[in-house]
Amino acid sequence: MKFLSLLVLMLSLVSYSQNSMDQDIIDIEDQLIEWRHHFHQNPELSNREFKTAEKIAEHLKSLGMEVETGIAKTGVVGILKGNNNGKVVALRADIDALPVTERNDLPFKSEVRTTFLNTETGVMHACGHDTHIAILMATAEVLSKHKDKINGTVKFIFQPAEEGPPPGEEGGAKLMIKENVLKNPDVDAIFGLHINSQTPVGTIKYKTGGIMASVERFVIDVKGKQTHGSQPWSGVDPILISAKIIDGLQTIISRESQLTNEAAVITVGKITAGTRFNIIPESAEMIGTVRTLDPAMRSHIEKRMKEMVETIAKAYGGNATITFQNNTSITFNDPDLTAQVLPSIQRAAGETNVQIMKATTGGEDFSYFQEEVPGVYFFLGGMTPGTTESFPHHTPDFMIDDSGMLLGVKAFTNITLDYLNN
Repeated sequence: MKFLSLLVLMLSLVSYSQNSMDQDIIDIEDQLIEWRHHFHQNPELSNREFKTAEKIAEHLKSLGMEVETGIAKTGVVGILKGNNNGKVVALRADIDALPVTERNDLPFKSEVRTTFLNTETGVMHACGHDTHIAILMATAEVLSKHKDKINGTVKFIFQPAEEGPPPGEEGGAKLMIKENVLKNPDVDAIFGLHINSQTPVGTIKYKTGGIMASVERFVIDVKGKQTHGSQPWSGVDPILISAKIIDGLQTIISRESQLTNEAAVITVGKITAGTRFNIIPESAEMIGTVRTLDPAMRSHIEKRMKEMVETIAKAYGGNATITFQNNTSITFNDPDLTAQVLPSIQRAAGETNVQIMKATTGGEDFSYFQEEVPGVYFFLGGMTPGTTESFPHHTPDFMIDDSGMLLGVKAFTNITLDYLNN
């Protein structure tokens, strides 16, 4: 009888503890939205997130955390130690905005202007990073109130320059890793999320393995021989060679890549050549991107691009070289870790609201963290249910429904506690 009474008491304490945390999550929603609106109205570009970082650091310090600033220029890390020893889990949010002029009538619309690459432009959180900051700040506050439930340590990583650092600068996840953000204490697993304007509020989407593509930027320099446009036989036309190269590169995708396994894309987005209509120029430059979701396909495509560029140019009397710059690796969700935390995500959203998605050819530098430690990245719904039109990320009309953010806090909280206490 005494044992039964003790068991009932223990179960009631666990239930009270869980109810207490659930209530803390509900209670923080107003503050969560307020934070998001503040960051949306005050966006800052990559490696220039000074005021954003100050506000984040101030909040983490108010929670009694160990806080480090200036990581990868403007990054902030908060460390929350639980009452008991255990593993170390990292939660990450990106904090930078984009050079996009906002075009909507939100009461917290961004009016910020700046000069980016010698062009005057607006600045906007056109990818939802403002929501990511607010979600992680709220998660930090909730977990800081329940250190007794944490067996281990939580690292809150607020990362700058996810959209890429300015030309000539380092930044983003790569620089954070270089500056040992995953060390002292050493991280065992890392988790991240991305709000999505075209996924309904209340929904979470995930995929085991490659969920987002590696992103390579390539530059092709074509050399020909300049001549008068009226007598092309006396020169070598680099524009013609460029056209043949573009045509050839697409056959690598359509005829050499097993697209039934994973998607792949080669896009030439910019061509520069010539000064006048009647002059065949001496050179041409092409700039583009390669997107892949499979490491073997990535290696094959880059190898064949190099071979094809050089060979096609030579066949038409010119020469050409190609150089690659890696922007992100494959965002790869560790299969075992994904299976482990899936029940935590399902408990947060409801099993029917957690859906398997197809991979996207967008890129994420969260992938660099996943190359160092096991990680899981998932998508959080931010579209108002019943909406007939939603605008893509990186556009002036991009919008997110505030009501979608609280699920992100629930998911992060569940994942963290279940992982550390399992």
